[in-house]
Amino acid sequence: METEVINSSANYLPILFQIIVAAGFGVTTIVVTHLIGPKVRTENKLSSFESGIEVVGNARQPFSIKYFMVAILFVIFDIEVIFMYPWAVNFREFGINGLIEMFVFMGLLLLGFIYIIKKKALNWDE
Repeated sequence: METEVINSSANYLPILFQIIVAAGFGVTTIVVTHLIGPKVRTENKLSSFESGIEVVGNARQPFSIKYFMVAILFVIFDIEVIFMYPWAVNFREFGINGLIEMFVFMGLLLLGFIYIIKKKALNWDE
């Protein structure tokens, strides 16, 4: 016995219903908290608070781009590991083609890392 699946819009109703419920919950939560939340706005309440420490200086002062560079590079090389883990688990199934593809992938990442070193993006002394 073969069951035939007919694609119709009725098959998508549960997904549409879930999207409506999720969006409705988000909007309702925002509106209700705005309506029942406190309305008193004093200078003390509107001031910045960081773990009980008084704020010193301006939060808008610029700081070194190197922090952003290290964060972005960390994410890039962290994603590399995420791609390598499934390959390592299934490398026997991929055969020689999978090995060659991983070498190409690692080679491209190595080229990117060499470029980063040549540009001295990780040099903190300068």
